[in-house]
Amino acid sequence: MIPVRGFEGKTVAVFGLARTGLTAARALMLGGAQVAVWDERPESRAIAEAEGLPLVDLTTADWSKFAALMLSPGVPLTHPKPHWTVEKAKAAGVEILGDLELFARTVNAAPEHKRPKIVAITGTNGKSTTTALIGHICAAAGRDTRVGGNIGVGVLDLDDMHGGAVYVLEMSSYQLDLTSSLKPDVSVLLNVSPDHLDRHGGMEGYVAAKRRVLLNQGKGDTAVIGVDDPWGQRICTEITAANRRTIVPVSASKAMGRGVYVLQGLLYDATGERAVEIADLLRAKSLPGRHNWQNAAAAYTAVRGLGLTSQEAADGLMTFPGLAHRMETVGHVGKIRFVNDSKATNADAARQAMSSYPKFYWIAGGQPKSGGIDDLTDLFPRIEKAYLIGEAQQAFAKTLAGKAPVAECGTIEAAVAMAYADAAASGQEAVVLLSPACASFDQFADFEARGEAFRAAVSALTAPAAKGARA
Repeated sequence: MIPVRGFEGKTVAVFGLARTGLTAARALMLGGAQVAVWDERPESRAIAEAEGLPLVDLTTADWSKFAALMLSPGVPLTHPKPHWTVEKAKAAGVEILGDLELFARTVNAAPEHKRPKIVAITGTNGKSTTTALIGHICAAAGRDTRVGGNIGVGVLDLDDMHGGAVYVLEMSSYQLDLTSSLKPDVSVLLNVSPDHLDRHGGMEGYVAAKRRVLLNQGKGDTAVIGVDDPWGQRICTEITAANRRTIVPVSASKAMGRGVYVLQGLLYDATGERAVEIADLLRAKSLPGRHNWQNAAAAYTAVRGLGLTSQEAADGLMTFPGLAHRMETVGHVGKIRFVNDSKATNADAARQAMSSYPKFYWIAGGQPKSGGIDDLTDLFPRIEKAYLIGEAQQAFAKTLAGKAPVAECGTIEAAVAMAYADAAASGQEAVVLLSPACASFDQFADFEARGEAFRAAVSALTAPAAKGARA
């Protein structure tokens, strides 16, 4: 764990006692601060109390005694309306920050020789894969690498820092809204498309949050920016004209006079005098499809910014094992392949998986995002049948009506069983794809839990009644 510095002898209010809040409270106390923790859910308060963390009812507390409010990223900061803790903090002149800002301040307070290298990754889609990929490449090259943030382990739960460490951090737009002083050695902005607009008051607010990953960089730092979407192109143009950092555009759809790009699966580095072929990504089995080529181009560029050689980067790309819940094959039953893409929490992310298969049995639904699946109509002809779950199932069924066969299943378990029965009856090799195009919070704690439910449902098919169909 990383002891948080800068609040010694002061009291910090902590609201939201899931993984982020609990970790932040422990790290603050380890660094010499006092904490006052609270959550609206009694079960979360009970967990904190059992751990010995001091519960303080923040609805009635004296906020003038707090040096800061550590807010969990799932709590609304500005939209649809500020949470009551935010209003109380602002009324009392108490600053509001998140766990990544606590990390940033701890890094900034460390002596120069003890400061680690930091890679910060964000984007609407692909950030988890790219974060894991950068971490894999760095570790394979012998760097002391810690991977966390919005993926896996919370940043403050990572091992304590030293000058030779590399922190590879995924950052969501919610976390970026609560971060002001992080100065990454390498920042990665993969892509921008509409998502979480209700939490940011519209597209401009969402883009502003994503741009914060670039906020404090300067000379000697590297910014890696995906330019395959209009927002990325705009951001790249704007900061190129206004900053001294090294800016490298990346693309998976076009050649560039300067940058890193992928054409027909071949990765090229055109940051020098001429374009140099680096790797054949068609040989990287865990990085299929154009979206993963963009992830690979960004990861390659990021680790080069850290000083790794082109060969080290290429070797790491080829040995990447893949990421759980992102186009992850979780099993085969007979001729049927089951693919877990639970990480696809919006339509744009689902498009990436759906585009990878000519035909598939599609499990989709959950807590719907703005626009639903309207943007996926060009892919509907690929759907053998859709099996819909969660809050979105009726709306999705209406969108799909007349364009693809539909079954409203309600749960993952029912969807898997029905999709398997239909796919097996075809007698052909087939793919059952969980790519929900929705958030998971109507039925699950997070997309990981949804993916594990899918995995368990697939495993249930290989129980004694189904074993005769196994490959």
